[in-house]
Amino acid sequence: MTPPPRILLVGMMGSGKSTVGRMLADRLGWAYRDSDADVEAATGRTIPEIFEHDGEAAFRREEAVVLARACALGTSVVVSAAGGSVLNPDNRRLLARSGTVVWLRARPETNARRVGDGTGRPLLGDDPAGAMARLYVERAPLYGEVADLVVDVDRLAPKEVVARILNVVGGDGAAARPRTEAHPSTPSGAP
Repeated sequence: MTPPPRILLVGMMGSGKSTVGRMLADRLGWAYRDSDADVEAATGRTIPEIFEHDGEAAFRREEAVVLARACALGTSVVVSAAGGSVLNPDNRRLLARSGTVVWLRARPETNARRVGDGTGRPLLGDDPAGAMARLYVERAPLYGEVADLVVDVDRLAPKEVVARILNVVGGDGAAARPRTEAHPSTPSGAP
């Protein structure tokens, strides 16, 4: 039996994974899972509370559990993976084998602008722009490692991002061309 199709969105905080993920799932008529929301639902605490009381390692453990659950769903699903999920090699292997992985790539300054003062985002501290730049350098190669499709989102509205994803994976989301740039003529300029 063929497993149900899945589209897994990866990228930095502020890249639009949650917004695009919900819209994409609606367009496809699929289920939707958001790793951050699933961690909060499973623990009964917010992400900042988990970081404050238990630390980042505890959050990463919860993040891995909810990602594995989302990837094991027996239905077609769009999954917005937590931004740091790619830090764990097991998560990267899971993402790569679980469906079509789409990297919503944006310049660090775009993501920093979108997250504003970083409220509710423990890794950004007092310098969201600086933290975003450092995190991008660490994570970009990992997103690239797992991505089947890269969409540069800096100048795109969420509905345009959805359209570009559907243009590559097809209207039913079932078939993606591996290692594709969606309209590479619109580069993010990110390193």
